Amino acid sequence: MRDNTKKSHLLGVGLDGKDGHKRITQADRFSIVGGSEETHELMTETVMKTFEDLKRKGKDLDDTSAEELSDIIRKHTHNKR
Repeated sequence: MRDNTKKSHLLGVGLDGKDGHKRITQADRFSIVGGSEETHELMTETVMKTFEDLKRKGKDLDDTSAEELSDIIRKHTHNKR
């Protein structure tokens, strides 16, 4: 039986922020830190769309395989730059 007190959490870290701004976006199941304005925005959008996809599928982050999660994230990052 799964321990329901522990929840998975996605963490996105942007490493290209050299403008002196400290960017942090937090939600219940994800955190995005750092990055340039563009990178931070793209990572946040990608994660939000990922959770929307999971919700449409009736799935939770804890019930999603790493492979499926990777596929969903990749779908939303393809050709962004």
